[in-house]
Parts: sequence; structure tokens; C-alpha cells
Amino acid sequence: MQTPLTIPAPDPSSPIRRGARQSRPFLPGGLLLGLLLAGAAGCRSTRPAPEVETLFPMDGPPHGWVVRAWNDVSQPAEGSPQWTVKNRILTGGEPRGSWLMSERTYGDFILEFEFKLGERGNSGLALRAPLRGDPAFDGLELQMADLRYNPEAKPDELTGSLYRAVAPREQVYKPTEWNKYEIACQGPELKVVLNGTLILDVNLNHETQRPKRHDGTEAPALKDRPRRGHIGFQELSRDGSHVEIRNVRLQALD
Repeated sequence: MQTPLTIPAPDPSSPIRRGARQSRPFLPGGLLLGLLLAGAAGCRSTRPAPEVETLFPMDGPPHGWVVRAWNDVSQPAEGSPQWTVKNRILTGGEPRGSWLMSERTYGDFILEFEFKLGERGNSGLALRAPLRGDPAFDGLELQMADLRYNPEAKPDELTGSLYRAVAPREQVYKPTEWNKYEIACQGPELKVVLNGTLILDVNLNHETQRPKRHDGTEAPALKDRPRRGHIGFQELSRDGSHVEIRNVRLQALD
């Protein structure tokens, strides 16, 4: 039985419930996972906890991932940029303008990772994206960028937003420092914690607005986006800087 992703936390200090700036890890066996697996109120699940998968555990080119163009992931990235892992830190390569997309697809899952951007850094996390089109408009993109990259950016184009669709509740991104994302997707429910603060709590079924693509045409509303697809990391930084990503862990829930 699949239940909605509700967060009635018994611990009132939980950042998932209160938005408090405290770190409560989702993985493994965290509060959020327990609630997801518990079923309806008063029920106890006999299902074993899903395994935690550490992504990018070895140095070198990432295995099980493909590099695609930033604006159409059905196409190879221009200039053949090389994503690589060194000392367990994933970075994108030159030239800018690529996605590193998983070969595997995911539906319901919990994902956490840390990231750091340079002075003019720009990255994003693709969620449930198809291997065609732009993940920001044909799947979901959780943004990673600040006003130094684009001084005219709107709140729904900055870190913590679902790009051009939903702005974060508050901006708690720390420029040029390590930041931590925790993301939970189950059915239409999507929750995001950044640096211990709940910044997104979205029911996709209620999101009917059609965001504008970069060419001005309308993209599908979030309610019509796929509920299963690929995850990915974007490299769109300027001035030779690259996004850095570490400690990536994932629990697939379906």
C-alpha cells in the first residue's frame, strides 16, 4: 500500500516538520524513511528497509551514467566534456553545458548529497527526467545557482527551486561552501531539505502552472511531468569553475 508522503514527526525539533536548522540525516534508517515505510497511522510495516546505495564510490569516469547535452539529453554534449570522480568528489568538465544522467530509472526514492559551486557556478539535479528534451521542463530540475551567476534571476531560478516552477520557502544556500540537499519523492509528493531546513513541500498534482521554456514556449505543468525517470547532475558553470558533488547516497523505494 502506498501512502502519501506526510511528515507528522513525533520529534518536534525535526527539520522536516519545523524547518529548523538542524541536521537530521534521512539515510540510513532516518525519520523520513521510517515514516515512508510505516504505512497508515497506527500500522507497522514488515517490509525490510530499502538498501542504501552509495553513488560514485570509485575514482575515474562514473559507471552507469551517460553525458548528454544540457538542453536536450537525447543528444551528446557538445565538445565531449568528461565528468570524473577524484577522491570521491564528482566534477563536470569543459566545455560547460552537459548533464550526467543515470542509465537507471527511479520512481519513489530518497536522495542526499553535498555540493559546492564556484563564484559563477550553475548546476542542477534532474529528477524523474526522460532521456529526451530538457530535464528542467520535461522532468524536474532542482536548481543550484545564485545571483552571481545571473543577477536578474527570479526566486524560482535560484538554489532550492524547482526551476521556473516553484521557489523555495526561504533561501538558505551558502555560496562557495559545501551545502547539503536531502530530497524525498513519493508519488506526487516531493520534499526538499537544504542545510537542515525544509525548503520545498510540494504536491505535484496541485501544480497546474505551465512554466516558460528558454525559447518562450510553454512546458508541461508539474502535475503532468513523469513520475519515473532518470536522475542527473548538470554542469553549466562559467569562468572555468565546476560544480563539486560528494557523499551521494540513494534509497530506491519502489
